[in-house]
Amino acid sequence: MKTLIIIPSRMSATRLPGKPLLKINGISIISHVFKRAESANIGEVVVATEDQEIIDDVKNNGGHAILTSKNNKTGTDRIFEAFKTLGSNDIELIMNVQGDEPDIDINDIKMLDNKMKTNNSKIGTLAAKISSPEMYENENVVKVKINETFNQNSFPQAKNFMRKTKDRENIYHHMGIYCYEVQTLKKFVSFNQTKNELDNRLEQLRALDNNIDINVALANKSPIGVDTKEDYLAIKKIMKYKQ
Repeated sequence: MKTLIIIPSRMSATRLPGKPLLKINGISIISHVFKRAESANIGEVVVATEDQEIIDDVKNNGGHAILTSKNNKTGTDRIFEAFKTLGSNDIELIMNVQGDEPDIDINDIKMLDNKMKTNNSKIGTLAAKISSPEMYENENVVKVKINETFNQNSFPQAKNFMRKTKDRENIYHHMGIYCYEVQTLKKFVSFNQTKNELDNRLEQLRALDNNIDINVALANKSPIGVDTKEDYLAIKKIMKYKQ
């Protein structure tokens, strides 16, 4: 089975505008993500963006990027548009890697790809153990509830996704990486956004609301997503230290 990795990215993030081009160790966040995804060596990697300056940056760093419409409602719609533009007929899996996680574990990308292939799943994603009690109440940390006890070998189904919860049973920190079987992605983008999705600002709920199963694999580690200036400064310090 052939996998294509697409990284959606845009300059107009509400909380930290221009974040894809913020630099860490002299390289933009988006180009760090591209290089990580490429290093996983599971298939071609493409950045999909509505901003020419992101395309220029990715290309200057040796990557591949394509321009997409400014009218996409979600990152998944942007990915599907990019897939159609590329016209790759032999692709069976499309992986959506978030453009704001420059420290994502390469082995987690490989593991998700492998789980999708060995289980013939429709949609797969990753989750990590919750490291502090505050995360349950933090709306910026998306949580997933799964339907069974979790371990490194299992690939259970997600029961629900939420931004805050009092529940502690089988709740994990959801990571924004998805792998779609191509026909499932086509089906997903054809559905209207659901009330549940819009109320919670979580597009994965559209899949559950339309009875599409999402399987969840346990990640090695939880990467820091760059949503705020504080996140950026924290990840900058971590990645500088790792150099």
